[in-house]
Amino acid sequence: MDHPIGNLMQTTLENIKDMVDVNTVIGEPIPTVTGPTIIPVSKVSFGFLAGGGEYDAAKQPVNAGLPFAGGSGAGVSVQPVGFLVVSDEGVKVLPAQCVTPLDRVMNAAPQLMEDIQALIGKKKPDQNGALP
Repeated sequence: MDHPIGNLMQTTLENIKDMVDVNTVIGEPIPTVTGPTIIPVSKVSFGFLAGGGEYDAAKQPVNAGLPFAGGSGAGVSVQPVGFLVVSDEGVKVLPAQCVTPLDRVMNAAPQLMEDIQALIGKKKPDQNGALP
């Protein structure tokens, strides 16, 4: 015969399995009208606990089928991390939140480099070596 705590834990884990799947972490791709596809990415954390005990108020023998008291609990946290933007130009990561100014600078650096390269590419010296 199964112990009641085993059934309690099995039920809890089955319910957590139903709540959290791979589509929670990497969301469904969302095509846009302008071309790129956006894929949401999330951080999922979960935990559970289960416990119980058999109580013998009348000092019955150990194998007498003592009353059982138990419980379980679970918690799930889903936090958006960012978005993958997939286009013909490549893949970009857009964070869902910037925590510090350094994060903002690091996230803006690739775009800044592209802008500088475009600016340098447009200002080529003429035949005399002068910039426009």
